Amino acid sequence: MMETNRILLRPWRDDDAETLFKYASDPDVGPHAGWPPHKSVEESLEIIHTLFNNDTNWAIELKATGEPIGAIGYLSSNGNKIPAREGEPLAGYWIAKPYWNQGICTEALRLMINHIRKTTDIPSLVSGHFISNPASGRVMEKCGFVATGETYIDETQYQGKDRPIRVLRWKR
Repeated sequence: MMETNRILLRPWRDDDAETLFKYASDPDVGPHAGWPPHKSVEESLEIIHTLFNNDTNWAIELKATGEPIGAIGYLSSNGNKIPAREGEPLAGYWIAKPYWNQGICTEALRLMINHIRKTTDIPSLVSGHFISNPASGRVMEKCGFVATGETYIDETQYQGKDRPIRVLRWKR
C-alpha cells in the first residue's frame, strides 16, 4: 500500500465492484481514458478479476470515504500501439468525475512513480493522453513526464472519430 494524507493506493477487492460500476459507468469518464463505460456491476467485477488483478494496478481510495474513486497502474506496452521503447511499461490512470481537478491523479501518479523508484529498476515509463483531454497531460507533466513530440491515432473510431493521442515519457 502507498498513501498520502488524502489517498491510498491499494489492491482492488471484489467488494469494490459496485463502487467501480458507479463511477466507471459514467459516460464522461471511460471515454476520456480510452475505454467504454461499464454496463453492469458484473462487468466491473470481471475487470477487477482480470485487468486489475496484478501487482502493478491499484485502486485510488479516498481515505475520507474509504471508497475507490479511480485506478492507476502500469503494464507491458507489448501489443499496444503507443510508441514505446523495448520493455518500457505503459502507465495509465483515471479518476471519477466528482473528483476531477482536485489534484488527486497527480498525487496518485507521484505515489506510483516513487514506488517504481524504490522497488524496481524500470528506467522509464511511457503514457499518452487524448488531445481532447489536456488535463491528463498536465497531470503527467507535473510528475516529470516530457512530451516526446510523437502522436498516434486511436483507431477505435470512438463516436465515429479517430482520436489523436499525445505521447509522453518519464525517465528515472
